[in-house]
Amino acid sequence: MNELANFESKATDFGNPNWVAFQTIVRTEVRRFTRIWVQTMIPPAITMTLYFIIFGSLIGRRIGEMGGFDYMSYIVPGLIMMSVITNSYTNVSSSFFGAKFGRFVEEMLVSPISNQTILMGYVLGGVARALAVGVIVTLVSMFFAEFSIHNIWAVVSITVLTAVLFSLLGFINGVYAKRFDDVSIVPTFVLTPLTYLGGVFFSIDLLPEFWASVAQLNPILYVVNAFRFGILGVTDVSLGIAYLILISVTVAAYLFALNLLAKGAGVRS
Repeated sequence: MNELANFESKATDFGNPNWVAFQTIVRTEVRRFTRIWVQTMIPPAITMTLYFIIFGSLIGRRIGEMGGFDYMSYIVPGLIMMSVITNSYTNVSSSFFGAKFGRFVEEMLVSPISNQTILMGYVLGGVARALAVGVIVTLVSMFFAEFSIHNIWAVVSITVLTAVLFSLLGFINGVYAKRFDDVSIVPTFVLTPLTYLGGVFFSIDLLPEFWASVAQLNPILYVVNAFRFGILGVTDVSLGIAYLILISVTVAAYLFALNLLAKGAGVRS
């Protein structure tokens, strides 16, 4: 009974180190990207506007329909997911590497706060930025296409899971990065190609059988199509498999990131 009482008191004690640290990290992360909103919030909106104009309006007129929808409406879910993926990943990878560069990560690691608190603080900061940019891109898309939400639960769950997953992957990138250039290598040479080949601009039904099979090895394909189901009600992949892959990879990334923190990888080495 005493142990249970102690546990409950710690869980509701808003002055304990873990809760204070969590609040501080999240507040710092949110302030970091909102303070420079011109650099973090506006560029994605401009980039997505160009995508809508070039791929949607100009090229889309020649393509016509895809998946039973006009091409502009078809690419909207993919472009929203692209912004969520990019911003969640970039925010955490650059922020944690900046903390390493500033030499105050060591202070967190030796302080009386858990590794889970540190990790989830950074992850929630990445999720906050991803959701903010996702909302902005969604508002921009309304000027170019008319669409309604087919399944709100799928939209919310896929968006949050995707933001959490790529925030975790960004954290792992930040741990291993030794130079500022290392932070941009993965987004440039891995994330961007996988996103473009992840069904953002096309249906895999258009691909030959061999390349359609190869495309199914791309995890971003499942993210984009699951979100497209939430918006339009159409998907090229099984929704159950999409959730299974997304949840499994997220759990694996979380455990791996915790292990890196426990070892002090990239910090103590």
